[in-house]
Amino acid sequence: MSIIHGLHFDNLRGDLYGGLTAAVVALPLALAFGVSSGAGPIAGLYGAIFVGLFAAVFGGTPAQISGPTGPMTVVMAAIFTQYTALYPNDPMMGAALAFTVVVMGGAFQIAFGLLGIGRYINLVPVPVISGFMSGIGVIIILLQIGPLLGHAAEAGPLASLRALPEIVANPITDALILGLITLGIVYLTPKRLNRVLPAPLIALIVGATVLLVLFKDGDATTLGNIPSGLPTPRLPTFEIALLADMVKSALILAVLGSIDSLLTSLVADNMTRSHHDSDRELIGQGIGNMAAGFFGGLPGAGATMRTVVNIRAGGGTPISGALHAMVLLAIVLGAGVLASHIPHAVLAGILVKVGTDIIDWDYLKRLHHAPKVGVIIMFTVLSITVFVDLITAVAIGVIMASLVFMKRMTDLQLASITAITDPAGEECLSDEESRIMEAARGRILLFHLGGPMSFSSAKGMVRQLTGFDQYDALVLDLSDVPVIDYTTSRAIEDMIFDAQGSDRHVFVVGASESVAAMLGKQRVLDQVIGEHRCARRIDALQRALGLLKREVP
Repeated sequence: MSIIHGLHFDNLRGDLYGGLTAAVVALPLALAFGVSSGAGPIAGLYGAIFVGLFAAVFGGTPAQISGPTGPMTVVMAAIFTQYTALYPNDPMMGAALAFTVVVMGGAFQIAFGLLGIGRYINLVPVPVISGFMSGIGVIIILLQIGPLLGHAAEAGPLASLRALPEIVANPITDALILGLITLGIVYLTPKRLNRVLPAPLIALIVGATVLLVLFKDGDATTLGNIPSGLPTPRLPTFEIALLADMVKSALILAVLGSIDSLLTSLVADNMTRSHHDSDRELIGQGIGNMAAGFFGGLPGAGATMRTVVNIRAGGGTPISGALHAMVLLAIVLGAGVLASHIPHAVLAGILVKVGTDIIDWDYLKRLHHAPKVGVIIMFTVLSITVFVDLITAVAIGVIMASLVFMKRMTDLQLASITAITDPAGEECLSDEESRIMEAARGRILLFHLGGPMSFSSAKGMVRQLTGFDQYDALVLDLSDVPVIDYTTSRAIEDMIFDAQGSDRHVFVVGASESVAAMLGKQRVLDQVIGEHRCARRIDALQRALGLLKREVP
């Protein structure tokens, strides 16, 4: 296995242009995410540099561009606000704790990759993903309404909603004009021009120019001084009293970053006709986030828009991702002064577009065709994401989707059960089996399980059997059951005990190696004498009929 996944130099020209183009797109987004997080624009740039570089080098999706994203910024903003609020007289301490959480989140992601959890993250149902991504989009939009109108950003979506009437009634005119110009640019720029010169970059240039020409002495606020030069590494800082909360916050970052990255990996796969390595991607993202945390950068993930831009521009290997990070580093080292004139309202307008792009409009357009249960799950997750928190939303969404899935599987499993005493019209029986059943005159109950059986169908299986009482021999046919779980084995044991307790003969047919092993562990088969354990159904039916003929009905 190569150290750098997917590295080759056959596409060097495409990688160079793709990386440069991705950096142009990433610059305004990194600044905007940095401001939105509360950590400052330079934190956004540092995050784009370190996550972008290390995820490209160590990740499992060659064409992917990584850096700060909307979902990760929403979580980081809450973390940064929480910890800086705990230390009002020492904001550096709060910031240190927040960046330590980023390092911890990266470590969790590495652990996810090493444990092979990446493949399971891909199993999160579409309504859940659609709901929490759309919820994140809504949060981003709500948080940017204040800066778009010239006011400070609120601490969360609920605070933004509460402050909305006052903000709308008292806009700062200069900021409002800049914000409207930005919205016009990011939403109306033609696609052809957008491919050559990204709309967010146009908005930055136009916004800064309008500010300097028309509103130089106005009320619109700007980024101000941005540090230049290489960042100084920060050692992790821990507070024992806050450790549990820090672990929880780090897990939220890790889970969200993993889902966000792997969704982007799927997009890259579809565009490049390739297959990413999920676990390796999580390790790369984890290394990138640890590095970002050490140097005071925002956490990041695979960024869909930047990845798409990179691929369309010709990028296809980790070279493009690494180059994108190096270009941003060069900007930090030499052009930080220019960024100081960028208005907050312009960045807010850019993020509003980011928020609307994150909302799953494709799913919303198909609501009238989507299953009602899926729609309920989607809007439940969306609401919890906005009004509670992300991890609760995902957990509840997965639980709801799992319960729905189990109900459907239970119905299918129970529908596959066939209970036969009268062979008339039963196509599953051979001619010889039908003759035996006819000769038994209803005294043999053939109970056939038609597929995998799980805990969810165990009670229903027993309930079906208890509906029959006019039989003297039970033939339990497991020949089409590839696997059972512990609960099902106990249910089969109950069925055997109940039948034997009523002085009925019990035969077990066709238990596969896996099924027999499970039943053997629970000593279920010990309750059935050896002669009544048959490999073929016809043998069990013949032996059951022979026993019944020797008995008085």
